[in-house]
Amino acid sequence: MSAETNIPSYWLNWRFFVCAIFVLTSLFLSSYLIWRYEGPRTRKKRGDDDQSLELEQLTGVVYDDETWNTCVKEIHPNWLLGFRVFGFVVLLGLISGNAIADGTGIFIFYTQWTFTLVTIYFGLAALASIYRFKSADNGENRISIVDEEQGSYRLPVNGENSNVFKSSSGHDRENRSTRQVATTLGYIHQILFQTCAGAVLLTDGVFWFIIYPFLTAKDFNLDFFIVIMHSVNAIFLLGETFLNSLVSF
Repeated sequence: MSAETNIPSYWLNWRFFVCAIFVLTSLFLSSYLIWRYEGPRTRKKRGDDDQSLELEQLTGVVYDDETWNTCVKEIHPNWLLGFRVFGFVVLLGLISGNAIADGTGIFIFYTQWTFTLVTIYFGLAALASIYRFKSADNGENRISIVDEEQGSYRLPVNGENSNVFKSSSGHDRENRSTRQVATTLGYIHQILFQTCAGAVLLTDGVFWFIIYPFLTAKDFNLDFFIVIMHSVNAIFLLGETFLNSLVSF
């Protein structure tokens, strides 16, 4: 007999509260670190007008072009767009097929939620790339990427404000770049990417290196959806990692 989950005694016990403390502590700590270290910070420039602000270059800053551009200039962003659209269609079809074949009860497993999260990421990433090309077609986003030391930046575009940031070498504090800081959606894109990387590594790694060799293989054979749910998401995410210019850690 399975335990009844709709009665207070199932939840009101020390084990539940210990788990809740761990989860809430992680949640609040992560929220604090994101608030404290992620995103741009502005401060007044010394010796200048009080209205003039300087943008500090922090490791947590996400730029708009990082959401759609490739990490290698020889690879056109169209390839990344096509890969993202293809990945979204395939992943959505697979998770939908799994739900139809085995029922919605599959979503009690962490694996299916991870697969769904990766699907959502590819959908959002595809929208980011599509929006970039829509803006370019309207003449709002004429972009030229040039290399500078260890990084890259975007040449000035009419009507855009310039941001001042510290260069990677740390000696050129007045190095100007017109790279736009990402919007809230861009930061969600970055957070989803990093979350998916950890979640997929956890689910697929634990299944193939712990559960399957020592437990699953003794009980039943692998079927199509078991293999797919623990492999295809990792394959697409690896391809995305090799192509995009987002920070993966």
